[in-house]
Formats: sequence, C-alpha cells, structure tokens
Amino acid sequence: MTDLPPKPPARAERVSLWRYMRLFRRDILSAQPARLYRAWMAEFRTPFFRSYLVNQPSLVEEVLKARPMEFPKSDRIGEGLRPLLGNSVFLTNGATWQKQRRIIDPAFEGGRLRDTFPAMWAAGEAAVARMREGVAPDHARVGVVEIEEEMSHAAADVIFRTLFSLPIEAEIATEVFHQFRAYQRTQPILNAAAFVPLPRWLPRGHRAGTRDTAKAIRALITRLTEDRMAEIGAGTAPDDLATKIMTTEDPETGERFTTQEMVDQVAIFFLAGHETSASALGWALYLLARYPDWQDKVAAEAAGLPDAADFAAMSKLRVARDVFREALRLYPPVPMMVRETAGPEIFRGRPIRPGAQIVISPWHLHRHNRLWDNPDGFDPGRWHTENGKQCMREAFIPFSAGARVCTGAGFAMVEGPLLLAMLLRAFRFEPIAGEDPVPVAHLTVRAKDGIRLRVSRR
Repeated sequence: MTDLPPKPPARAERVSLWRYMRLFRRDILSAQPARLYRAWMAEFRTPFFRSYLVNQPSLVEEVLKARPMEFPKSDRIGEGLRPLLGNSVFLTNGATWQKQRRIIDPAFEGGRLRDTFPAMWAAGEAAVARMREGVAPDHARVGVVEIEEEMSHAAADVIFRTLFSLPIEAEIATEVFHQFRAYQRTQPILNAAAFVPLPRWLPRGHRAGTRDTAKAIRALITRLTEDRMAEIGAGTAPDDLATKIMTTEDPETGERFTTQEMVDQVAIFFLAGHETSASALGWALYLLARYPDWQDKVAAEAAGLPDAADFAAMSKLRVARDVFREALRLYPPVPMMVRETAGPEIFRGRPIRPGAQIVISPWHLHRHNRLWDNPDGFDPGRWHTENGKQCMREAFIPFSAGARVCTGAGFAMVEGPLLLAMLLRAFRFEPIAGEDPVPVAHLTVRAKDGIRLRVSRR
C-alpha cells in the first residue's frame, strides 16, 4: 500500500484512434493521457468531430454557469444511456428539460430533506444490521466484506424508502436493485455512437444484455409508478418524493408528468441517487480504512449521534462531511460530462465550431496539478484551508454546477455523511494487504474487482 490512494495509470501520450476507442470503451479513465492533469485545455480529433477537454476554471464556469443553454448536453453520452433513462431530465435539453426541472425541483427543496431524513435513518440502521449479521461479535475476529456490494444495497434502500416508502426488502424494490447491478456492469459510459455518427435507423450499438436488462428495469419501475398513480387517485398515497413529484404541476403550463414521463424520471433518480451514492460511499470507506486516524475522528464524532432520527444531528457531523467531500473529490462518481457547442466559440484563443464536444472532467479537474495542493493525497482537512476553499468554489463539481446542477446534491450531502457516521459508530474498517482497488468507469467510478475490507465491531 502506497502513501497515496490508487488511481488508474495514464496512457501513453499518443495512440491511434482505434486504440483510443478500445481503451475508452474498456475504461474512460486509463484512456486519458497524463498531461490532462496539468492542461487548461486539450483538443481531441476524430474524422467525425472534435472534442475539447477544459480544465480552466473560467471556461468551466462559462459552460456550466454563465451560458448553459448555449452548451446543451451532447447525445454522444445520451446514446449509451437512453435504453434505461428514456427521455429523463438527465438527457433532455431546452424547453423539455426546463419543464422537467420546474416539476422536479420542488420535491428536493430544503424542507423536504428534513421530511425524508427518517427514511434515510431507517436505511442506515438496516445497513448496520445487515453488516452486523456477517461480522463476528468477538472483536478479535473479523469478517471480510465486499464494500461496494453493501453500499449499493444501502443506497438503493435509501432511494426506495424516500421515493416510494418501500424498504429494499419489498419484492419489486429488490428485483429493481438486482437488475440494476447487472445493468451497470454491462453498460460502458460510451458506446459506438459516441465516436461514429449513425443514421437513426441503424442499431445504436447497445449490447443485447444491456437492452434486455434496461427493459426489465423499466417494466418494474412502470409497475411501481402505475400503482402510485392509482394510490394518488384514491387519496391513499404516502407523502414521499414520488407522490410530491407526481402531484406537482408545471407552474407555467399546469401539466403533470404522465406515467411514462415519470418512469423516465424514476430511472434517473435511481441511477443518480443509488449508483452515484454507492460509488462515493464505497470509496469513502476504503479511504477511511487506509487512513485510521481519520477513521477514528469520524467514529468519535459519530458516537454523539442520537438513538433516533433527528435532523439537527447533521450539523454536528462536520468531519464525516469533510471525509465524504474528499471522497467525492478523489473519486467523483460521474467522471466526465459532455456538452456541445450550439454556435461558434473561441476558447483560449482557439476557434471552436458549432457541434464540437466540450468535455468537463471532474476526474481531472479535482486532481489538477495547477489548482490543488497535494492533488492526489487524501486530506479531509483541506476544505478549511485557503486553497481548499478556493478550489471548492472553482474546481469542485461532483454534482455538476449551474442550472444543470444535480437536483439531489443536497440530498446526497445528507445521505453520505449520515451513513458514514452510522457505519463508523458500529464498525472498524481495515484494508487487506495486496488488494488495493483499481478505479474504472462503468456508469460511475467503481473498483475493477470490487472493494474488500476487513470489518470488525467496535
């Protein structure tokens, strides 16, 4: 185990387009050259389009915050996700996206976080109970736990409890969870359509297993959504996120989501709220296992948690929040975002044509050598330094930024520190020699062969 947490090796500076496509399809992270960790902007050319990765904070702000409607989301990423996400808010642009956000955003306002907190707490207690069953009560003995699997289970439980008032043990919720685990391991972040413009009538390059799993997930979500629509009609629906979203009218048109539109949104809520949280929690626990002094600080802080759900307790989880934020910096669940130029642009004196791809990479921005002190090191205390405060404003975008910032960002920043604290209050985590996980990008940044840790009761 080295002093620094692991990251994928960068590729050689120059490779053929064919070699790059093969690397990209296998793992987007190791396909990138080392120079991107210090470059302000880099150009990538193919016979069909040009792509520009931007790390300069002023350019990132221009794209995400100052003029977001002039840099719509690119379908080159959407092509790979559309079998599951359909026409969800994650993939749409323009008026459709604006309407979707007007309906969705009220469900995630500050007051709703307090309302959903008991469900998060219950999911945390369930995660502790599941892990306790597999860990011997004798402190001298330990159990080996596949942490990514456990955190996927916990994060899925949070989503189902807060969205549909269902624990993960419910039949449909369990089936969606298992199908989604199969989906995320078979779907690369990009497919052939990301590199080659295909006519609409040609197949999009999705694997048969990916298509079948996406179809199964959407069928299960449709059942949940139709059942909830019926409950709303009968006046028996619980007051959870799904009910809030389904009963919210667009303030401009008075329209609500149809069942099919809601299926698209639930699919992205599950992806964003389960897959990304599971990724961040898994890496956070691995980092705490590597750095026991920080683990002890979180555990000491967590000892002060109440015995029952109390939203006020979140204000006291400062160390857990700093650790979770540092895990998001080092291992951002969504490693790259792709926008498209709607018109001609000039970036750093270079003319850029309409239709060019603008890549914003949290993976590189969060580790940029010219922005961060100790960019590859694990240091939750950095957020209280001048450099850390400046970078948090200018170079920290795990949830994107600006108009298209993740609706659930506040939700995630409650869920992550809370689950970390509840787990660290109950258990001690230790790394296994010779089993450093290698980060790769599937739908999110995951470990190539999972994350296995030794776990013992405190």
